[in-house]
Amino acid sequence: MTVSRTLVLIPARMASTRLPGKPLADIAGLPMIVQVLRRAEEAQIGRVAVATDTPEIAQAVTAHGGEAVMTRADHPSGSDRIFEALTLLDPAGEVEFVVNLQGDLPTIPAQDVRAALALLDDPEVAIGTAAAEIRVTEEHVNPSVVKLIGSPLGGQRLRALYFTRATAPYGDGPRYHHIGLYAYRRDALERYVKLPPSVLEQREKLEQLRALEAGMRIDATIVDSVPLGVDTAHDLEIARQMLAKS
Repeated sequence: MTVSRTLVLIPARMASTRLPGKPLADIAGLPMIVQVLRRAEEAQIGRVAVATDTPEIAQAVTAHGGEAVMTRADHPSGSDRIFEALTLLDPAGEVEFVVNLQGDLPTIPAQDVRAALALLDDPEVAIGTAAAEIRVTEEHVNPSVVKLIGSPLGGQRLRALYFTRATAPYGDGPRYHHIGLYAYRRDALERYVKLPPSVLEQREKLEQLRALEAGMRIDATIVDSVPLGVDTAHDLEIARQMLAKS
């Protein structure tokens, strides 16, 4: 898997109601979206760009030496946004692997991004993602914590069987917190965005179920911890403290 065949895309927009303007919130002297861009660059897996419908976000990215691509404002999901960005940035179809990194994960370790992409070394895998073992008791029953149910494949790897907001699987043993990081084969991403929303996707409010219901294989790498997702002012303060120390 070569760097020239991989594109890392970070979808970002100003839609947050709990933390207005969060992509531009200052964290350790940089806008949050630029901090995420830096984590993607540190992974050193390929070209990195921010996909946005907001001129202010694009300007912040380019002002700090990054690449931004303007996309439509009417996309229903980040996956649709990154597919448009892919077609704009690579109309010749040279990119084979696309990493979708959420724009509110400023503390994600670069090695976790690399590990998700490495899952595509197996030609049977359409989508790679990441999960971490749940270690906080409350998270087992918290519906905002998405659980990945998978079959162990050896090492730090699972084959995803289902994703749910419920407490699952039943019984003793680890449960895994799904991390919203995806590495796609280009053809898998194109197939995915062209599929209609699926029954279980709409019921669970989890887009990745659309791929599973269509028979697409998703594998997950087990990482050490869940990166901080910045959704509230409290999250933002924690992120500032974490990156101020790094």
